[in-house]
Amino acid sequence: MESLFQKLSVIMHDASLRRRIFYIFFILLLFRVGANIPVPGVDIIRLQEFFANNQFLGLLNVFSGGGLSNLSIVMLGLGPYITGSIIMQLITIMSPKLKAMYHEEGELGKKKFNQYSRLLTVPLALLQGFGLLTLLERQGILTYTSLFDKSLDIVVVVAGAVLLMWLGELLTEYGIGNGVSLLIFAGIVSRLPTIISQLAFTFDVSQIPMYLGFAAVSIMIIAGVVFITESERPIPVTYAKRIRGNKVYGGVSTYLPLRVNQAGVIPIIFALSILLFPQMIANFVANVSNPIVQTISKMVLSILQNHWIYASLYFILVFLFTYFYTAITFDPETMASNLQKNGAFIPGVRPGHMTSEYVGNILNRITFVGALFLGIIAVLPLAMQGLTGVSSFAIGGTALLIVVSVVLDLVKKVDAQIAMREY
Repeated sequence: MESLFQKLSVIMHDASLRRRIFYIFFILLLFRVGANIPVPGVDIIRLQEFFANNQFLGLLNVFSGGGLSNLSIVMLGLGPYITGSIIMQLITIMSPKLKAMYHEEGELGKKKFNQYSRLLTVPLALLQGFGLLTLLERQGILTYTSLFDKSLDIVVVVAGAVLLMWLGELLTEYGIGNGVSLLIFAGIVSRLPTIISQLAFTFDVSQIPMYLGFAAVSIMIIAGVVFITESERPIPVTYAKRIRGNKVYGGVSTYLPLRVNQAGVIPIIFALSILLFPQMIANFVANVSNPIVQTISKMVLSILQNHWIYASLYFILVFLFTYFYTAITFDPETMASNLQKNGAFIPGVRPGHMTSEYVGNILNRITFVGALFLGIIAVLPLAMQGLTGVSSFAIGGTALLIVVSVVLDLVKKVDAQIAMREY
């Protein structure tokens, strides 16, 4: 506790850190204001009824930061931007040029890559906005008197998605931590007062064992996420001795820390985005007059609404995306090349290709543990929902996982800023 107060004191006395913290609060305030400005023509009563009975919209609401539950101008949230990033990273596997841009051209290459993701966000937001508004219009939640009114709402929600993308980029550049994760975190946390008040009003003494079970699972998830996130596999590294004049340089032994979960919470976000996309398309085409299309859409919805099938797909996607994102962000060949250029080597391993293969094998083994853990934690709330029938567990588990990971990342970034200030 004393250490916490010392850190807070350092933050408040450091002008740069204080400015970054206040900047985060200001951007999050703008985000929450936008999340409470509804689009025109909303039937609030029908919206609440439809939202209460639809798990798909509940999961989508996590990405919009609560903006979808109000049908606000930022109702699409960060979904289009996340989907665009996923598509771009998938393309890097097929395009050597994009892969070289991301890994070998440094910060300039990553800026170009991110720019392509931003440009892809706009058509994806148009598609998602049109599909979602059409779905809500068919349910009687939105009423339009002309095509112009609907087009205006589409333009507004697309602009809201682009605005959130821009705010996320500003948070990353001028704040602390990942801006997209912070916006999702803020949306989840903003729902806590509503959830607590609902639990207080609907409290049932007979449900106390279930509440205790949910609390126990939440504590287990928090402890597990903290443990896996902090776990590292150190690889010893030694720098060769170099003699210049009468001085000896190098000869220092250190280690290369490989995190068990290199990908963080990104696989969860990727997996949810992939699972939500077919549900949105199936909901959109469910009322099409073509009987074949109706049959296919109903089949897709029935498959994805089965808790055990949904949980299995969720686990597989989280597991695969953990490996995929780790492969995208950490390249053993580049790391081995950098070690060789700096005169460093792993004891007992030859520099170059052998070092790359050695590190890659270790990375695959520890990533298996991280991917397995993330997959189990992700589907555990869904399994509880299937056993108890309470749908809030499915959303609460994913939200809890995101919140804990973002808080850990933010604490690390703040500690790094404080360490830089001391040096």
